[in-house]
Parts: sequence; structure tokens; C-alpha cells
Amino acid sequence: MRFFCYHRDRPGSAALRDELLEEHWSYMDRYAAGMIARGPTFGRGGETATGGVHIVDLPDVAAARAFAFDEPNYQAGVYRDVLLRRWQRAGPHHVGFPRRQRRRRPVSGAGPRLR
Repeated sequence: MRFFCYHRDRPGSAALRDELLEEHWSYMDRYAAGMIARGPTFGRGGETATGGVHIVDLPDVAAARAFAFDEPNYQAGVYRDVLLRRWQRAGPHHVGFPRRQRRRRPVSGAGPRLR
């Protein structure tokens, strides 16, 4: 089963996030085989981290909850909240969307305009 996990940072938690960086990466390394996508989210200007997104293949809902809530940054209070949902890829090349609708558009809250 694939899951989408968004950990959103608590305001003022950047120093704690930096302090836990090695512990966070060690934790994520345990899930490397099932990791589909991952990376930080950024505020306006693209400089300040605001959280992290992970799409990961796990055996079941219990494993997904463990992934999200046993994460060191979550345990230490870096994150304000967590969004955890089942995720399924729509298909190759956005199946079902006519080509004309696949224009590049900026994503709200994603920082600088994506090109």
C-alpha cells in the first residue's frame, strides 16, 4: 500500500529540526526500499523549510502510522501536525487528462514559481 505523509513544521522549530537532522536521516534510511518520493516543503522565497512530504510503500495502515508518528522530528515536537493518506498514482502521463490541460502552473504555497 502506498501512503502520502505530510509533516508540517511547528513555527519556531527550525533549530530543533537542524539538531535532529542525522537522527531523521537514519530513520528515513530504514524505509529507503519503499520510498517513492520525499523532500522538504518550503515557505515563500524557497529558503525556509516548512515541513516534509513522503510517499512510501508500506505493508498496511499500522506500518504507515508507525512511519509517521515514530519519526524523530515528530517525537521531539518539530511538527505541528501530520497528514497521512492512502495514495495511488493516477497512471503514466496523467492518464485521463487531455494534453491541453497539462500546462505548467505554479503550485500554491510551494515557494518560488515552478517552471
